[in-house]
Amino acid sequence: MLILEEKIYLWLLLLLPVVILLYLILRIWQRRARSRFAKPALLNYLSPNRSRFKPVLKLIILLIALAGIVIGLVNPKIGSELETVKREGVDIVFAIDVSKSMDAEDIAPNRLEKSKQLVRQIIGNLGSDRVGIIAYAGSAFPQLPITTDYGSAKMFLQSLNTNMISSQGTAIGDAIKLATDFFDDDQKTNRVMFILSDGEDHEGNVEDMAQKAKEAGIKIFTIGVGTPKGGPIPIKRNGVVQNYKKDRQGETVITKLETESLKQIARTTNGDYFDGKVTGTVTEQVKEALLNIEKTEFEAKQYADYESQFQWFVGLAVFLLFLDIFLLERKTGWVKKLNLFNEKRKREE
Repeated sequence: MLILEEKIYLWLLLLLPVVILLYLILRIWQRRARSRFAKPALLNYLSPNRSRFKPVLKLIILLIALAGIVIGLVNPKIGSELETVKREGVDIVFAIDVSKSMDAEDIAPNRLEKSKQLVRQIIGNLGSDRVGIIAYAGSAFPQLPITTDYGSAKMFLQSLNTNMISSQGTAIGDAIKLATDFFDDDQKTNRVMFILSDGEDHEGNVEDMAQKAKEAGIKIFTIGVGTPKGGPIPIKRNGVVQNYKKDRQGETVITKLETESLKQIARTTNGDYFDGKVTGTVTEQVKEALLNIEKTEFEAKQYADYESQFQWFVGLAVFLLFLDIFLLERKTGWVKKLNLFNEKRKREE
């Protein structure tokens, strides 16, 4: 298992294209300066040992060395042993609405991005709980099974978009039904589900599914994302709004936050409803709600004995920097002999 301890230093890799650009500018300036001094034939006569390949090789070595230094700063670590540990927490499934109505921008930047922001903040406040992710629109699909790997959860979360499920609609009931089979029956943990949606439902079986979830021991909290006033659904191309979704009569569709269905789901399972407008407020409410749920013990597999690997990259970088310093740009002996051989053969021909 590989982890990157200081990912922020990866931004330094952006310096590599800058180094390449500066090198190209320097080479262009040198070429122009030489052309003002003498013609190419005369330059070759005056500097017969000047290599065209060596400067490029030195640049490549320098770039690899700089990349090695950056990776050393990131400090990659490898978990050498997989072990089973006991933890106390609850199992949490996030069901996130990815229907087209979640593209509405009545809440910045849009409903789906706001939902993802909320889930990231909630996961960031968790301790030893396990999490899973479900995406749903006209149907529901599992995105991440129950896990303690919060890094993977955030990665899968980032990939959610409104184009990932072809069947459109908002089947909240299907998401709840999927969640009842999502939890691990072998470990009797307390089960929590968070539904993040604008509340629109086109299936009509929500209350029945919520009742079955309650019978399965699942407490559902719902988070409404959007505004009662609502907004149009933008149709974008390359991030630019081209038009807005229209109904059969040609009128612009206005999608609004429907809180009643979300509140009813929460009430049925003895959960609660939260307004997702203010991220900080929601995360505090969720934190308090989870504190009131009894933690249960479960087993989790995780990598242990992480060992830093930065020394290999730093060592390689130091070696390459010394090589770059002592590597001369003039032609080596065998190259000169090859050139002399070619010139001799040309004269003989």
